[in-house]
Amino acid sequence: EMCIRDRKEVSVVLANKRGKMKKQKSELNKHVHNRHSLSPKTSNQVGYIRAIVENDVTICSGPAGSGKTTICVGLACEHLLAGKIEKIIITRPVVESGGGLGYLPGSFHDKIHPYLVPVMDEMSKYISSSGIDYIKKNNILEICPLEYMRGRNFHNSFIILDEAQNATIEQIKMFITRLGRKSKAVVNGDVNQTDLPNRVRGGLSTCISCLRGLHGVGIVELDDDDVIRHGIISVSYTHLTLPTNRE
Repeated sequence: EMCIRDRKEVSVVLANKRGKMKKQKSELNKHVHNRHSLSPKTSNQVGYIRAIVENDVTICSGPAGSGKTTICVGLACEHLLAGKIEKIIITRPVVESGGGLGYLPGSFHDKIHPYLVPVMDEMSKYISSSGIDYIKKNNILEICPLEYMRGRNFHNSFIILDEAQNATIEQIKMFITRLGRKSKAVVNGDVNQTDLPNRVRGGLSTCISCLRGLHGVGIVELDDDDVIRHGIISVSYTHLTLPTNRE
């Protein structure tokens, strides 16, 4: 059994940890302000939020504009500002049509920036640009390409894998196993879209099938009724994904 001395040392460590998180929250609130509160627009989006709150890992599939990214980014911001987590980690597969990162100009961070613009646009709905600069500068927000996450562990964090339809099953497994203590992971994508070459199989559908019903894992499937962008998106998406219209 743990001796009294060990218990005291553990108590001191935990007290210091709580003090550190309280101080971080105080400093954070000085620089970062919540611009808008997360507001789900459909019942499925309410279910998506509930799944993230109640589970350690949440996997969400849905068409473009259905709120996959805006919901999880908004919830991550709310968790950060409430002091429930210490960091937000955002990643996505680096997949594009032709070429590679080496073809893009600039530093490594300059190269990955175009891939993460959609996520950062969503974050700007909830946190001001100066606030985003603050959390990036202080390593509270970390942008990490999926291909560079191997070997890392994220504790007290909210980690998001966006555009997971472009990830292989091996990459998704690697991402989920980065999950550390008191952390949440969200994997989202559209199983009907992929930028992967024909010879490479995406792993999102397989991941959903294998993990459905597992305790601690939430599976959410959004549909055309959840599309909250321009109304034409839902109609166009439905017709473009009909089997008769596929080449």
